[in-house]
Amino acid sequence: MEEKTNVMRMLDQKKIPYRAHYYGAGEALAGIQVAQLLGEDPARVFKTLVTVGHSRRNYVFVIPVGEELDLKKAARTVGEKAIEMVKSKDLLSLTGYVHGGCSPIGMKKPFPTTLHESARAFDAILFSAGRIGAQVEVSPEDLKRMVNYRFADLIK
Repeated sequence: MEEKTNVMRMLDQKKIPYRAHYYGAGEALAGIQVAQLLGEDPARVFKTLVTVGHSRRNYVFVIPVGEELDLKKAARTVGEKAIEMVKSKDLLSLTGYVHGGCSPIGMKKPFPTTLHESARAFDAILFSAGRIGAQVEVSPEDLKRMVNYRFADLIK
């Protein structure tokens, strides 16, 4: 039995059902590799991307692991002129998470979050449990109880 992450403890506190998945990686892997290791459809496994807007505000986008964030669509979604990815070295101080272990749940402070609209098609999606090697599977409705997100088309 692997140890629980803070994300899992937060879900437990809110009595939100989830399934934990572990894939035993020591370093950040490409999301497609994570999906393969878990034997999951990559369309159901999501990655959490942290960006910074022209205004210097931060935004979180959660998209399928096999897709690429369309920065123009993402910027329009949050009303910014432009956005760019936060540098890996700045991620830990900003979110409390490392690259490859970033979860939309439990960041140091809540940022405006947008979930790719394809998540609506699934009863549950997988995303990082806040640590490299751990994922949680949660329904989009239950995720809404933890993170105030909206749906949008975000991918190229």
